[in-house]
Amino acid sequence: MSQDPSPNRLEAAAGGKGVDAVIHERVLNAEPCIEIQKFSLWYGKKQALHEITMPVPRGQVTALVGPSGCGKTTLLRSVNRMTDFMDGLTLRGSILFEGSSIYEPKVDPVELRRRIGMVFQDPNPFPMSVFENVVYPLKVAGIQKRSTLNKVCEQSLRRAALWDEVRDRLTESGLKLSGGQQQRLCIARAIATKPSLLLFDEPCSALDPLATRKIEDLVGELRGKYTILIVTHNMQQAARISDNTGFIYLGRLIEYGPTSQIFTKPFLPETEDYVTGRFG
Repeated sequence: MSQDPSPNRLEAAAGGKGVDAVIHERVLNAEPCIEIQKFSLWYGKKQALHEITMPVPRGQVTALVGPSGCGKTTLLRSVNRMTDFMDGLTLRGSILFEGSSIYEPKVDPVELRRRIGMVFQDPNPFPMSVFENVVYPLKVAGIQKRSTLNKVCEQSLRRAALWDEVRDRLTESGLKLSGGQQQRLCIARAIATKPSLLLFDEPCSALDPLATRKIEDLVGELRGKYTILIVTHNMQQAARISDNTGFIYLGRLIEYGPTSQIFTKPFLPETEDYVTGRFG
């Protein structure tokens, strides 16, 4: 393989028509929670995503990696229709969640987002108590029974590995927690509605190494209970926590397969160049 980094070759491949991503057989054969099928997206005249096709295996952790601005977050936000808030949006292709298209006219985006939890790059607890932060989605859905709210609050905080740290602070503002605790509080809020899919958009980028380790450990504990799709710039993090990794470049999926193979023996030299730091 040439020692010269391969972005030029990648640009040629990504810009060419009819160039398919290399998708490993193991992810193709897994039972999917999400199926992204020839999905393209434009902001006005600018195309951000180009015919991306990828199944997201159920109960596993799938990481999306690639340089800044390559379309990872746009793809992630498309999965629960957060991109609906953007002006001048044009879509082609489809995204199936549990076998049904999320873009069918009958689909209520608000209800969809209750079934697909999302955790953002920066912790964003609401300016209310720890308890109210966790149960807020339930109250919005009309659930007011105190015993139910108490049960869900404890269960969600336990699953987010936060209960022991805040069980005596439930009436305090969530804004008083540390950054790492705030992010786990947001995870507890995301799982309170019992989603089957969790989306994580760079959840550790604003955290210190200790808090990052706790979030990574938590992702490991949530594996199997939820399907997790995570965007990360951190190659080591992707290698540590994910079962599968998709490499995205210039809005196209380049290679997608088991993380162990993507990081040790990818099919494409371009993928190897990226995950080993030769470019990007």
